[in-house]
Amino acid sequence: MATTATARRRTVKDVPLEHTLKGGIHKQPNLIGVALGSAAIVLFFGFPYLLMFITSLKTRLEVTDIPPAYFPGNPQWSNYVEVWSSEVNPASALLSSVVIASGATLLVLLIATPAAYYIARFRFPGRLVFLLLVLCTQMLQPTVLGVGLFQEFKGWQGHWVWVALIIINGTFNLSFAIWMMQAFFASIPKEIDEAAQIDGLGRLETMFRISLPLVWPGIVTAIIFVFVNSWNEYAAALILVRDNSLQPLTVAMPRFLGLYVQDWQYLFTTALIAVVPVIILFGFIEKRLIGGLTAGAVK
Repeated sequence: MATTATARRRTVKDVPLEHTLKGGIHKQPNLIGVALGSAAIVLFFGFPYLLMFITSLKTRLEVTDIPPAYFPGNPQWSNYVEVWSSEVNPASALLSSVVIASGATLLVLLIATPAAYYIARFRFPGRLVFLLLVLCTQMLQPTVLGVGLFQEFKGWQGHWVWVALIIINGTFNLSFAIWMMQAFFASIPKEIDEAAQIDGLGRLETMFRISLPLVWPGIVTAIIFVFVNSWNEYAAALILVRDNSLQPLTVAMPRFLGLYVQDWQYLFTTALIAVVPVIILFGFIEKRLIGGLTAGAVK
């Protein structure tokens, strides 16, 4: 009994120092390795943007010099002023891109959310076939259907061309959004919906008040996917938009590359401007995006 009592009274101070250090070493992560790995990843993915920024500060001769000038001798901050006041009009192009990408994202959410909820909650005949057909439409791209899209929307001029591009971008991104969101809805136990309906909520109220808050990470992931795809879309906008003042950034930027003069420094400057709204969007919803990407890996 005396031996047992003595053993119980032993504390951490009685444990040899070498055992404590060994346990701490094994449990603590290698912070230096994590920091170096993170820095390498940031450098790898951030290098293209750094190169764009450096090029945007060069003169036309420095861009085309052989051997190349890696850094501008005299940074041309005036390039940003000249680009913003040029006939390409990046401000108008930026507005067009924001309207088209935001409209397409909203359209997809309005259609994909109830569709994904219905597919996840109801087992109807041909459900799997329907899901496969929905996913197969992802193989179609505006480039392949360029002639048909032109014939269908060639009469949509003025600001109506924005509506046409919203419909086109929404259509080509709808299938993947439905497929993604239905997986998030399916991960919610049906008992939660049944309990809500027992409490008097209807099917739509259950979806909006109960299910949607639980699948918010999936919705954010779909928003990012649709917005970025619509922001980067080029083929349909090139085919349909004839008015330069209504062109999105993807179509307006190449106008800096003329037949005889190529202003690469202005092109890179405009490309940096085009990246800013997407970075801002990521900054606002970064945490929810990470939650959406990792939700399936952690129970």
